[in-house]
Amino acid sequence: MKIESWGRYPKLPQKGLFPDWQQQIAAMLNAASDGRFLPFGNGRSYGDVCLAESGQVLVSRGLDRFIKLDREQGFVRVEAGLTLGEILAVIVPLGWFLPVVPGTRLATVGGAIGNDVHGKNHHVRGTFGCHVRRLWLWREGQLLECSPAVNNELFRATIGGLGLTGIIVEAELALMPVQNGQIDTVTHRFDRLEEFFSLAQQYDVSYEYGVAWIDCVSRGSQRGRGVYFAGNHARYRSEIDIQQRQLNFPLTPPVSLVNSLSLKAFNEFYWHTKPAHPKAGRASYLSYFFPLDGILHWNRMYGRAGFQQYQCVIPLANSEAAMAEMLESISASGSGSFLAVLKQCGEVESPGLLSFPLHGTSLALDFPNGRKLGRLFQRLDDITRAADGRLYPAKDAHMTAADFQQAYPQWQQLEALRDPAICSHFWRRVSA
Repeated sequence: MKIESWGRYPKLPQKGLFPDWQQQIAAMLNAASDGRFLPFGNGRSYGDVCLAESGQVLVSRGLDRFIKLDREQGFVRVEAGLTLGEILAVIVPLGWFLPVVPGTRLATVGGAIGNDVHGKNHHVRGTFGCHVRRLWLWREGQLLECSPAVNNELFRATIGGLGLTGIIVEAELALMPVQNGQIDTVTHRFDRLEEFFSLAQQYDVSYEYGVAWIDCVSRGSQRGRGVYFAGNHARYRSEIDIQQRQLNFPLTPPVSLVNSLSLKAFNEFYWHTKPAHPKAGRASYLSYFFPLDGILHWNRMYGRAGFQQYQCVIPLANSEAAMAEMLESISASGSGSFLAVLKQCGEVESPGLLSFPLHGTSLALDFPNGRKLGRLFQRLDDITRAADGRLYPAKDAHMTAADFQQAYPQWQQLEALRDPAICSHFWRRVSA
């Protein structure tokens, strides 16, 4: 297993410790060089939040067991190295689903808690942390149970705590009932950014899930055109294939395959393949929630230099103007992203101290690394800051300490509860 972030940037050498059982953790850390480390899941964080300042990570992927599944009360207790996809593969046939899933099923439970991930239904169910009943934290040689009733301060610091409070070894998660593994969908193409906001308001009333793809290189009257995807869990099952076909991106090209020409061609093609009028459909949960998981190693297409994601959230009152300004800046820069995702976040508050979402609009885009990227990010940062928005630590590799501390004023509470043996490259960068 190569230890790196999903963006493959920054390139920081990391040594891994690989326990298969919880009982091995103490011995491994005692035998390690200086005892300093960082918990590491499956490497689906994009920047340096999953990379240890010390260069030593403890990989939890081997802790991948089910402890208990309660089909009466609707909860599951699992080890933290289990992926969300592995949980879904077991519980969906039994009539259950995770209330919140991010855009990849390959994130571990520990990573989902540590980054307090959110999904396409934040306006309904909040973040992943809203559905954590209890967790067990290995910290300074002790195993601590944390919940809203026990060690509450540490519980809140661990949700969205970026792995800094200790090693999450187990968690108990609430589940939601479903009839099957299929999603009733509506695909609605729109011509300009302003339409996204009216569509989100329209569909959020009656649909659990909503997200939009945005053409970030379109300009003029079609600036911000895109496709809105709404969805609900299907009440009745139809006979469709629910297995996701797997493709593989076989190699890493010397330079990024994402450039102005390929972006313009892809975005034009993709937008025109979607129906001009709203169209109902049916999809498997795999293809609706995790389309990119169908392409193994898709991050390789950005070349040897890797890529960075820019994900921000802007308060609702400032969303439309800020998003328009951002898309104009991105288009003018000559850069852009195949994977431009726009979605609304609701008012459900997370128990976590450093949870990313706020009531407003989130925009996420991937950019190949290059010399001009710093200038574009500086411009996007200026827009985000002026609109009282903030960036997502799980996707970040450039945020300044000043911007982080302004956007997350409770960071000092997390620092006070940080396990002294644990520090990430990200945390040292933004807490200085």
